[in-house]
Amino acid sequence: MKRILIGFLIVTAALAFSGCKKQAPAPTAPAAEPAVVPAPAVQQPAAPPQPAPVETPAVKAEEKLVPIPLQLPKPMFVGTPENLAGVENLEKPLGKPRPPFMAPEGTVNLALNKPVTGSEMEPITGDLEMLVDGDKNAAEASVIELGPFKQWVQIDLGAEHDIYAFVFWHYHKTPRVYFDVVVQVSNDAEFITDVKTVFSNDTDNSLGLGVGTGMNYVETAEGKLVDAKGVRGRHVRLYSQANNQNDYSHYIEVEVYGK
Repeated sequence: MKRILIGFLIVTAALAFSGCKKQAPAPTAPAAEPAVVPAPAVQQPAAPPQPAPVETPAVKAEEKLVPIPLQLPKPMFVGTPENLAGVENLEKPLGKPRPPFMAPEGTVNLALNKPVTGSEMEPITGDLEMLVDGDKNAAEASVIELGPFKQWVQIDLGAEHDIYAFVFWHYHKTPRVYFDVVVQVSNDAEFITDVKTVFSNDTDNSLGLGVGTGMNYVETAEGKLVDAKGVRGRHVRLYSQANNQNDYSHYIEVEVYGK
């Protein structure tokens, strides 16, 4: 009995001791990561309004080219020109009608009835106004005669224009060659500044305007046609100095084709 009691006490003590033993804490779940709060979006300044693109005009199409409205006078002589012995730098006759000169549509004779001045305001015969009256005939009543030496005539077109061609007649009743023929364009009525030489056959610079590269030519009813290549200007001036038959300068008509 005593042994039973001692055994009971031992078991009771053991149970009591185990009940007082510290319990290990239950494992805890790992702490949750703190939620990442997105930073407030930085308000970007509004971009300044951009101007609407400037519309550049379309490239202008090439202008339509048509023959200039040139009306020729009645021929006064035919055949091979004579009495031209000793004339140097002379171009050969074309031997057939000159082909039409093409220029932008709308090109007209700007010189018709415009004011005319000249190195001699009172010609020997004729009046300077006859230079632009539309009469291209070679009758004596249609000819302006200026004195010997350097002479010029000038036309005021009234405004600056694009000029495509000059056509002029000195004298075509008989075959002649006029010397030192020069055509110039300028916006300066005194022809001191902004002077552009369109044609010159003054190959020895006897007029003092520069050495020309053009050729001498025989006067005919077709007149002398000079390609002005669209040069711009208001005033046109034509020089000459004698001819192969006498020391005088003559003019019948000057036409200036442009827009």
